[in-house]
Amino acid sequence: MSVCSALRCVVRLKKHVAAGLIHVRALSGAEAVNALRPFYFAVHPDFFGQHPKEREVNENSLKRLNGYLETLQRPGARSVQPMKLTFYVRETKDGEEPDLISAGFRPVTFTLQSSDVLSAVVNVLRSCSLPVEHMKSFTQSTQRTSPQRTSTPGQQPFYRPIKWDKSYYSFTGFRDPEQELEQAKRVEPTLSLWLRKHEPEATKKHKASLPRRDELQRLKTELCLKFSLTDIRWQRSWGVSHRCCQLQSLSRLSLQNPEALVPLQGHTVVFSDESGMNASGHVMLGTMDVHHQWLKLMARVPSLRSLQHQSLWLKERISLLLGGAVVLLPDRLGSEQPIAEHYSSVSAFHKSLLSASLRVHPRSLEGLSMVLDNNRSMPSLHDLGHFLIPVTSDPSKLQSFLQSHAPEARRRTQRRLQQKREEDSAVHQCLVSLSLHTLSKEPSISSVQMNLCCSRLLELRPPLLQGLDLRVSRYYSVLQDGDVCVPWDWNN
Repeated sequence: MSVCSALRCVVRLKKHVAAGLIHVRALSGAEAVNALRPFYFAVHPDFFGQHPKEREVNENSLKRLNGYLETLQRPGARSVQPMKLTFYVRETKDGEEPDLISAGFRPVTFTLQSSDVLSAVVNVLRSCSLPVEHMKSFTQSTQRTSPQRTSTPGQQPFYRPIKWDKSYYSFTGFRDPEQELEQAKRVEPTLSLWLRKHEPEATKKHKASLPRRDELQRLKTELCLKFSLTDIRWQRSWGVSHRCCQLQSLSRLSLQNPEALVPLQGHTVVFSDESGMNASGHVMLGTMDVHHQWLKLMARVPSLRSLQHQSLWLKERISLLLGGAVVLLPDRLGSEQPIAEHYSSVSAFHKSLLSASLRVHPRSLEGLSMVLDNNRSMPSLHDLGHFLIPVTSDPSKLQSFLQSHAPEARRRTQRRLQQKREEDSAVHQCLVSLSLHTLSKEPSISSVQMNLCCSRLLELRPPLLQGLDLRVSRYYSVLQDGDVCVPWDWNN
């Protein structure tokens, strides 16, 4: 068969593929962003202001998805490990006015197991029951483009603000997120007016939750003392009733099979989405798992603990090889990454350092920190002062990068520590001056934003905050237990 005949057969075949979406080259970063516009619009955390749990799940899943896509986009990248993701997808009805508060949503869980960006994008859209018709434009542009065209390392990340042409919404019928956000801002009240309206509701809910709060504290103290637990925590912002149910379930298990909980001694127990042990050595109990699955995990705790000790030893060796820089845990101090995955990354990185003849002064990087990232191809310096290091880094280039960026890393680290001290001081002043019951913030709120919010609160001194549980967030809300959420940049 001639080359021309073979090419004609390939073209005819592509017309009969399921969605006509097979590419002959890698999808670029910009094209992937355009293709995922309906998805970003449906799951963007900004639209889940009244639902903190769903917002947090989407934020974490988006980070993992973006890392997955960036890995696939690297030139010469190998297939990556399958990734299980969960998103809450917004649902809006055609013909209705946009209402961010009452809009429904549905949970969607799927597993990505793709060898290229295009198939991953199509998988995401179809898993969320989102249209893929607009992908045909990428197929047509691909057929007109040379197969040698590939994405470049300098492209922008996948997760960034998107500017769409207004005609896109007219054609597809989707809601304009900028228009909805602008509408939300226009109707956003001042802090004083909002408190005047919602303070009675918050006070009523808080008083109603006091018996449940006492029961939660009793169960937590009882379990920690009985089994020598370091602490009991929760991965999500579940309500007091939900947390009580989880502790009661663990308490029943301890009465039925007390010997099974002995391996938990000295560990922190975290109620999370999936069971296992995370990179911090915390025992994760999946809230959707039954007692039988918890018992199987507890039987594996000794072997998982051994894996954690090996990880700690390897990180100490890495620190010695890299001038005293400390290896930190990813994903909010390892709350998400399984210990086996973390050990694999640390072990691979340690082996690559041993294979090279590094000449780093023993204390030249002391006081600095780094995070190993499987989803990066180039090292970088985070705004908070720690290095983001790919596990597959070239040791000689890495040494040069660390040494050349060490002064800036120290400056940013000192700035972060100073901001944290200012934040702690501002929080203490607000607690005392405003007579707050508690004051906390969401993980997405930076120290600078928290400081600014506290300073403005101290200037305004709203009397209706007295005795409340205040959480600095990005939206106004009264949670089911009476906690009051206010945006860090509230209007006055």
